[in-house]
Amino acid sequence: MSQLSSASTDAQVWAAYDDNASYAEDGDTAKCLIFQTACRMLLRRTPKLAALAGRGGHEIQMDVALLREELKAAERWYALANGTGRVTHLSLENYRR
Repeated sequence: MSQLSSASTDAQVWAAYDDNASYAEDGDTAKCLIFQTACRMLLRRTPKLAALAGRGGHEIQMDVALLREELKAAERWYALANGTGRVTHLSLENYRR
């Protein structure tokens, strides 16, 4: 069962993102899955534009590209860690007869 749900606060989702970002270093597939869930939730919850209250009504643009890249990297790592990665490049560079 996932540690995160629709009842998780934004702070809890960010904490799960941070706490599980070391999945590759730790070699932990469970952490990787939690990290992926946190990325997905943050992507859905993060507005593209947010007005800054008390700052003269300025807007900031949230960079969700980083979250998307982190999610893709985690998905690739998980696939390789579980042996479900696929060969994407074949080289015969050092082949000898």
